[in-house]
Amino acid sequence: MSRPATVMNKINYDNLMEEMLGERGDGSFVHLLLHSCCAPCSSACIERLCDRCDVTVYYYNPNIGNETEYLKRKEEQIRLINAYNDEGKGKFPIKILDADYDPDSFYAMAKGLENCPERGERCHKCYELRMRRTALAAIEAGGYDFFATTLTLSPLKDSEAINRIGFEIEADTGMKYLPSDFKKRNGYLRSIELSREYDLYRQNFCGCVYSKVQSEQNSGIIR
Repeated sequence: MSRPATVMNKINYDNLMEEMLGERGDGSFVHLLLHSCCAPCSSACIERLCDRCDVTVYYYNPNIGNETEYLKRKEEQIRLINAYNDEGKGKFPIKILDADYDPDSFYAMAKGLENCPERGERCHKCYELRMRRTALAAIEAGGYDFFATTLTLSPLKDSEAINRIGFEIEADTGMKYLPSDFKKRNGYLRSIELSREYDLYRQNFCGCVYSKVQSEQNSGIIR
């Protein structure tokens, strides 16, 4: 399947994901390394994918500025995956591939971009940092058909930019990218329902020190 050449095209990434997942006609399953920003966002994404993919969640989020906050979010991610597995959700047990807490990588990336507005260049580079590490982790581990990210679930994140970055990483690394727009099909609303059902900790900022300042002026929507 040809990949989108430019974000100027109005691409329905949700439909594109469905087409790519449906390309296998032999009954085999896609092995997917799914970058997760947090348990609440991953909840609806995993639920949607786990009947058609063998999902491993990759928790790599160096943008989280406080280690206590980082560990709290990681523990919630693990708790959700354990709950899903206890319920037998999906065709395969959902796995997690953990990464070390790596804030220095984020601060090196953000140098000179500290005052960028939300959804601006700093955020785009943060998406790229986390997604590229996911692709490289998939290559290193071996056996994965695609890498993907839960970042497109939030209505406050730029899905066009996220998908453009994903395809650029695919071109650079050779690791295939599974596009998405998980907010479609009421994905974001479903994540709220699942967060309530599993009593998940929900934060009102992405995790970095810069967004935390701006979050005080926002309504509390997860980002």
